[in-house]
Amino acid sequence: MWSCKWWKLWLWSKIKVKYEKRLINMVKTTLSIKGMHCASCSVNIEKALNKKKGIKSANVNFATEKGVIEFDPKLVTEENIIEVPTSMGYIADVMTEKSNDKVDKLKDKEIGTLKIKLIIGILLATPALILSMFFMTSPIPYQDYILWALATPVQFYIGSQFYRGAWGALKNKTSDMDTLVALGTSAAYFYSVYAVLFIPDGHQYFEASAVLITLVILGKYLESIAKGKTSEAIKKLMGLSPKTATVIRNNKEIKIPIDNVKVNDIILVKPGEKIPVDGVIVDGHSSVDESMVTGESIPVEKKKGDSVIGATINKTGSFKFKATKVGKNTTLSRIIKLIEDAQGSKAPIQRFADVISSYFVPVVIAISIISFLLWYFAFGAEFSFALIVAVSILVIACPCALGLATPTAIMVGTGKGAQNGILIKGGEALETAHKLTHIILDKTGTITKGDPEVTEIIPLTKLPEKSILELAASIEKNSEHPLAEAIVKKAKSMKLKDVKGFNAIPGHGVTAKIGAKRYYFGNQKLMNDYKITFPKDKMLSLESEGKTVMVLAEDKKVLGLVAVADTIKDTSTEAIKKLQDLDIKVYMITGDNERTANAIAKQVGITNVFAEVLPEDKAKYVKKLQKEGKVAMVGDGINDAPALAQADIGIAMGSGTDVAMETGDVVLMRDDLLDVPKAIKLSRLTMSKIRQNMFWALFYNSLGIPIAAGVLYPFTGWLLSPMIAGGAMAMSSVSVVTNSLLLKAKRL
Repeated sequence: MWSCKWWKLWLWSKIKVKYEKRLINMVKTTLSIKGMHCASCSVNIEKALNKKKGIKSANVNFATEKGVIEFDPKLVTEENIIEVPTSMGYIADVMTEKSNDKVDKLKDKEIGTLKIKLIIGILLATPALILSMFFMTSPIPYQDYILWALATPVQFYIGSQFYRGAWGALKNKTSDMDTLVALGTSAAYFYSVYAVLFIPDGHQYFEASAVLITLVILGKYLESIAKGKTSEAIKKLMGLSPKTATVIRNNKEIKIPIDNVKVNDIILVKPGEKIPVDGVIVDGHSSVDESMVTGESIPVEKKKGDSVIGATINKTGSFKFKATKVGKNTTLSRIIKLIEDAQGSKAPIQRFADVISSYFVPVVIAISIISFLLWYFAFGAEFSFALIVAVSILVIACPCALGLATPTAIMVGTGKGAQNGILIKGGEALETAHKLTHIILDKTGTITKGDPEVTEIIPLTKLPEKSILELAASIEKNSEHPLAEAIVKKAKSMKLKDVKGFNAIPGHGVTAKIGAKRYYFGNQKLMNDYKITFPKDKMLSLESEGKTVMVLAEDKKVLGLVAVADTIKDTSTEAIKKLQDLDIKVYMITGDNERTANAIAKQVGITNVFAEVLPEDKAKYVKKLQKEGKVAMVGDGINDAPALAQADIGIAMGSGTDVAMETGDVVLMRDDLLDVPKAIKLSRLTMSKIRQNMFWALFYNSLGIPIAAGVLYPFTGWLLSPMIAGGAMAMSSVSVVTNSLLLKAKRL
């Protein structure tokens, strides 16, 4: 129960060791990868990277167009890593702090290029379609040659990206969406050239290849715009940071670029201005709107000694603050990094889509060839009929929608969480959170405010209350436990005594010497340890009211009792009710004795309580519940670090403290328990979108391929046109991204 600096340092060192062991000799880098056209592209790049010596793991995300690579710098360099996607025909570069502007410019350029290609495609494909549809029976002079002239620029200028992609895939002995489009349109185009030259009365399909490429480009254009909207949350966060700061140097106020601000600079902030970096107020007071970072709508009062977060808005007064974190170390920069990592990560369900995508394209090519052979040789269909079937299969089967199903939903979900002050560290955490069956809540600082106050001082000898408080505060002044702080705060006007031989016993209390006498101050366990008799009835009475009672003893003689109460947060009861409504079993864990713990639990509606638990034992209780289902641990990220690490999902509350950001799978920027059910609801909504996307993507391909193969033709006489197949393929990708974007409108 009691703690001091060495105890927190010990806990933090344990957590650090866990991560450091995993990362020995390994370095992470993030690549921007341009030119991917479907999920197969990302899977192929990922496979090639994972084969390279020195790379421990590679994770390539089609939706974000990024690759996260963990590698051993002794065996491979970043330049060697970039060579892998570059050799496959993609444009790759290492992401740096200032890369985002460059990436955005490239993205805008890509969208601009697609737009130009789309306009040219429409201008050429539309007349080709009109000529083929309305002048089929009474063609105009040289119609076939006009169609040839219209289709050729579309095939080889607008469609050049598909040929480049297909060639890159072929060089690496793989195939992707580019392979399907290049094969399908080339078959239609070159057959048409042959028909014009050698079959005078034969039918050509120039309009089919031209319209098909234009429709695929339309799909890519709409998809690029929609994908850009999925990352709006990060762009908004990046736009929050002010560009300049007013720094006081040599007693003069000077405006400097934010990049030039240094740690320990004194910065002046006037009403209405944004706070440039993180820091601590040294003069003045104000109220600060922190909603942009924490999601908290009510401005927070700030005074001397309070911390401020960069990019938040000063509302009323002026103040000066000392910069403590600048550049990439600020809270905002770290939040952006967390979200970028999360959006670039893969949920376990994505592996299913990746496996399907890796086999999908070769299987589709095989189905296309078999269908052509069956119709032409087995069923005696015309060559042109069999060709249409083969082309339609190649085009309608592109696995783009399948590749976008998961990452777009994760991007929107993590972005929505960030806007609500909920930082979800990755796709795996997002997926696991929706499976939770049990949740353990730490009491102090989670259910309660963590700011206890002394409520009673009960003398058990002739020693007055003032003397008992003075002795207790003198002993506890070296402890950092919240209960100790409450006692020292109560005695702030007193002159405290010097102590020697201070010893904190976690979960029990403290001992110290004042003068020649040894004092003991702690709970029932401490008294039992030293065989000190104390009045249990009075202690039980106070504990039944939810108060924590400590006994002060001088050697074997009990001097008095000190009762401390920690008030429950305003939203705790409502949050716990919402968790229970989500069919999650709620547990409270605390170092308090059973009576005090049960009294607090009863007030907030919790029936399952783990009491008298030492900090290092919390992880054991998490492990015990994991035998029954998926378990989340909610704590402040400091004393609860081992339990957070043990849980299936660690939810760290602590207004974005360093330790919370390191240890939690989910970080709540506000100390509001209501954000816990919100995080779980967000996970469930996101997973629901992923399932919807996966279903429709698989359903679309499962239904589309047989229809394109002509299974309905013998019964209905209906055959899928390559143009309709191309339009359907393009719209399937857009519909998946649009469905993910609908997540933005959901209420948490």
